[in-house]
Amino acid sequence: MFAGIGEGGTIMDRNRFTEAPPMAEHEGHGVDEDHQVHSQGEHAGHSTAMFRQRFRVSLALAVPVLAFSPMFTMLLRYMPPEFPGSAWIAPILGTVIFVYGGAPFLKGGVSELKSRQPGMMLLIAMAISVAFAASWVTTLGLGGFDLDFWWELALLIVIMLLGHWMEMRALGSAAGALDALAALLPDEADKVTDAGVETVPVDSLVTGDVVLVRSGARVPADGQIIDGAAEFDESMITGESRTVSRSIGEAVVAGTVATDNAVRMQVTAVGSETTLAGIQRLVAEAQASSSKAQALADRAAALLFYFALGAGILTFLAWMLLGSPDDAVIRTVTVLVIACPHALGLAIPLVIAISTERAARAGVLIKNRMALERMRTVDVVLFDKTGTLTEGRPAVTATTAVDGVPDAELLALAGAAEADSEHPVARAIVSAAQADPAAAGRAYTGTGFSSMTGRGVRATVHGHDVAVGGPNMLRELGLDTPADIGDTVQAWVDRGASVLHVISDGAVIGAVRLEDKVREESRSAVKALQSRGVKVAMITGDARQVADAVGADLGIDEVFADVLPQDKDSKVAELQARGLAVAMVGDGVNDAPALARAEVGIAIGAGTDVAMESAGVVLAGNDPRSVLAMIDLSRASYRKMIQNLIWATGYNVLAVPLAAGVLAFAGILLSPAAGAVLMSVSTIVVALNAQLLRRIDLRPEQIGADRTSPEAADTPPART
Repeated sequence: MFAGIGEGGTIMDRNRFTEAPPMAEHEGHGVDEDHQVHSQGEHAGHSTAMFRQRFRVSLALAVPVLAFSPMFTMLLRYMPPEFPGSAWIAPILGTVIFVYGGAPFLKGGVSELKSRQPGMMLLIAMAISVAFAASWVTTLGLGGFDLDFWWELALLIVIMLLGHWMEMRALGSAAGALDALAALLPDEADKVTDAGVETVPVDSLVTGDVVLVRSGARVPADGQIIDGAAEFDESMITGESRTVSRSIGEAVVAGTVATDNAVRMQVTAVGSETTLAGIQRLVAEAQASSSKAQALADRAAALLFYFALGAGILTFLAWMLLGSPDDAVIRTVTVLVIACPHALGLAIPLVIAISTERAARAGVLIKNRMALERMRTVDVVLFDKTGTLTEGRPAVTATTAVDGVPDAELLALAGAAEADSEHPVARAIVSAAQADPAAAGRAYTGTGFSSMTGRGVRATVHGHDVAVGGPNMLRELGLDTPADIGDTVQAWVDRGASVLHVISDGAVIGAVRLEDKVREESRSAVKALQSRGVKVAMITGDARQVADAVGADLGIDEVFADVLPQDKDSKVAELQARGLAVAMVGDGVNDAPALARAEVGIAIGAGTDVAMESAGVVLAGNDPRSVLAMIDLSRASYRKMIQNLIWATGYNVLAVPLAAGVLAFAGILLSPAAGAVLMSVSTIVVALNAQLLRRIDLRPEQIGADRTSPEAADTPPART
C-alpha cells in the first residue's frame, strides 16, 4: 500500500519557525492491470484483460486440438479415441483458435504491413496464416500434401498470447498520470452569492466568482484571497516542505489545501488556465518524449521476418528449379511456420515477468518495461529531497541550553508545553522529549495551554510559565538570544534549520533545532551509487541554505535548490543536454513532469498518486537503496534478454536452412514435425534461462555499499 499526501492537520503561522515540513498520510493506489496501453507500438488499443481472456479460452481449446491432431499423436505414438466427427475436432477448434486467439496478431500484422514496419506481429501473423492454410489443405485432402499443423498452430497462438499478456502486465498507462492530477481538484465548490453559500460543481465556476474554502478543503481553482488568512499546504504543487501563510491579496493555487482556517477567494483562472492544468500539459509532453524506444524483441522480429520471407521464397524457387513441386510446397510451408519460434515470443516477456516479480518482492513496482532496460545505462540519479532523501517531516536534531540548565530539562519543559498542540513541529518536540530517557523521566505535565498564532505556544509546566516560539515571540516579549548560545543558534539559522526558543518565567533558557531529518538509508544509497560510478544529484523547492546543508551532509555531487515545478522538468532536460542518462526519484505532483521526462522515473512510496502514475518504477517503501536494487536487476535482466534473443534467433538461423533442405543432398531433411519439436525445445531453454533471475536477492538491506565498481555491481548478490 502506498502512502500519499493528506489534507488534515492543524498548522500554525509559518513565522513561528524557519522551516517545518508538514506531513500527513493517506492510502494511495497501485496500478490497474486492466489499464489501456496507448504508446507501446504493437499493443496499441489492446488491453491486458483482452490478452488474458483470449489466452485462457485458447488454452482450453488447444488441449483437445493437441489430443486429436494426427501429427501430434504420431509423435507421441498413441491412438486417440475415435467416434463420429472426431477427425474434425482439431480442424474446427483450430479454426476457432485461429480466428479468436489469433485476431490480435492478424490485425497487428496488417497494421505493421500498412506502416511498412514489420515486427513481431507480422511474423506471428505470417506463421499462423501459413499453418492455418496448409492444415486445411491437408484436412480436405487437396494437393496430396501432408502438412497437418493444427497442434502447432494452437500452441503457437497460446504461447504468443501468454507472452503478450505477461509483457503488458509490466506496462504503465500515460492516462493514469493525468487522471491522478485531475483528482486533486474537488468535485464541488462553495460559491458565495447574495443569497449565501451555495455548493456548485467546480466546472461551473468562472473568473470573478467568490468561493469559500473551508479548513481542510482543497482550493477548487486558481484565485486571490479577499477575506481571511490561512496556512496552505502547497507541497503537492511547489515542492516546498513547509506550509505557506496566505492572506488578503495573495494568490492561491488550485489543488492546494487550507489547513487551519477558512478563507474567501476570488477566482482568477479556471480549467486549462490553472497551474494544475499546466502541470498536466508538462506531464503529457514529457511522457510523449520518452515513449519512442522499441523493444528488443521487435527489432529482432523485424530482421527475422525478412530472413524468413527471403528464405521461403528462395526455398520455393530452388525446389521448383530442381523439378520437385511437392517438395517446394512442403519445404516452403515448413520454413515459414518454424520461422516464428515460440522462444522469440517469450524471450523478452518471460524476463520482464520474472523481473517484475523479483522486484515486487523487494518492494519495487516496475510499470514500464523500458524503464527496466534503461536503468542499467543511468549516469546520474536525481533525488527529490523532501520525503525521498529525508523523512518529510520535522524532527529535533539538536538542542542548546544556557549555562546551568541541563538539555534534558530544556527538552522536558518544551515537550510538556507543546503536548496539547497538533502542529507537526509540536509533535516533533514531544516525540523527542519522550524518546530522551532523561527528559521523559521528569514526567512534566503542562496546564493552561494556549496557542498564539504566528508566535508559538504557552503553558504552565512544573510551576513555571513556559513559552516555545520563534523570532516573533522573542520580539513580542522584548527578549534576545542569550550570548552563550548565540553562535550556535546563528549557525543553525545559517544552515536553514527551524529554531524555536524555550522561555521560562520570562527568560530564554535555550533553543531547539528542527530539520527535515535525513534518512539513514540515504547515506548508504548515495555512497553506493557513487562507488559504482553513478553521480548523485538533489533537487528541491526548499531554500538554498536548507538544500546545501542536506547535500553536504550526504556528500551529494550537485544540488538544485529553489526549484519551481516547471524548472524541475527543465533541470532534468539540462542534465540530459550534458549527455547524461537521468533517473529521477521523487514523490510529489511537482515531480511528475520530471519523472516522466527522465530516462527512468522512480516514484518513492510516500508520494502522491500522480507521481506514481508518471513514473516507470514505483518504490513501495521509502528506502533509497532500492534504486541500487533496480540497477542490479536491470543489468541482470538485460543479460538474460540478450541471451534469450541470441538463442531464439540463433535457432532460426540453423533450423530454417535445414527446413529449406540445404542438406538434402546429404540425406538430412528437417521434417515439419521435427521442426516443431525443436521449436518447443528452444522455448524450454529460453524459459529455464529466464528462471535463473530468481536467484538474485534484491532486498535493500542486502544491497551493500562496498561494491565499488559497475563490474562488481553487475554480479548478482549471493542468495541468502
